[in-house]
Amino acid sequence: MELTGKIIKIGETETVGSAGTFKKRQIVIATDEQYSQSIPIDFVQDKCSILDSYNVDEQVKVSINIRGNEYQGKYYCSIQGWRIEKLGESQPQQSQEGDVPF
Repeated sequence: MELTGKIIKIGETETVGSAGTFKKRQIVIATDEQYSQSIPIDFVQDKCSILDSYNVDEQVKVSINIRGNEYQGKYYCSIQGWRIEKLGESQPQQSQEGDVPF
């Protein structure tokens, strides 16, 4: 699944759990809908560093997985990001056949 919107918050990387080995970092995006939603998305472990090159107010597309679990009879879900890309930027052009790179 994918979500698009504007970054409104980028959190710091946190270490959680009793062993202190699990890392997570949260980003919040405001969706591009008539009634915008503020959606928190967690990036975990080695994916935390993906967010280093992003800033608040950038338009992005985030690839996500929805995770669900049960704890003591209650059900919870979280949104986990695994890829993010900036929108509205021009992509580097491919060199044409016969072009000589400098």
